[in-house]
Amino acid sequence: MDEFELLKQEVKNCTKCDLCRTRTNVVFGEGFRNAEIMCIGEGPGYYEDQQGCPFVGKSGQLLDKILNVCGFTRSEHVFIGNIVKCRPPNNRDPLPEEREACLPYLYKQIELINPKIIILLGATALKGLIDPNARITKVRGEWMQWNNRLVMPTFHPSALLRNEKLKKPAWEDFKKVVSKYREIVNKDHFSEHC
Repeated sequence: MDEFELLKQEVKNCTKCDLCRTRTNVVFGEGFRNAEIMCIGEGPGYYEDQQGCPFVGKSGQLLDKILNVCGFTRSEHVFIGNIVKCRPPNNRDPLPEEREACLPYLYKQIELINPKIIILLGATALKGLIDPNARITKVRGEWMQWNNRLVMPTFHPSALLRNEKLKKPAWEDFKKVVSKYREIVNKDHFSEHC
């Protein structure tokens, strides 16, 4: 068993915080194991907890739509994970101790997948990975550096579903990701919309 599969098994058996008591399934993450792009959300919701896969509800469908318009797919270009791997009860934000327990798993995933670009989906991902005091409304759309990787913070797809006005700025952020992908990964990457 390789290192990635060993990590997956370790995460599936994790009991480091109380979320292990209320989860149905651990949501390790999904996508291309050698992806150049990694999307990171906050944590699993109801449908993700039921299926054991990230971003499968309405916000996941919207994320897939955005990625597809950019010419990206989970199977070829993107790995999708979360700050925490188990659903917080009632979809509340993960508690600081839950984030702290789970972050080493995310760091290891990033190390093994080795993406060139990380897209942080929402405030919880931004605060969990970059800076607990960062505000998504202040830094979204601006490239950041983290551990020699390019990071693009943007709004979480669920925020776009709640507020239509956020769709345009989020789309601008994803267009920057496509442009950067062409610059550093594949100059011939095709997307008919950007």
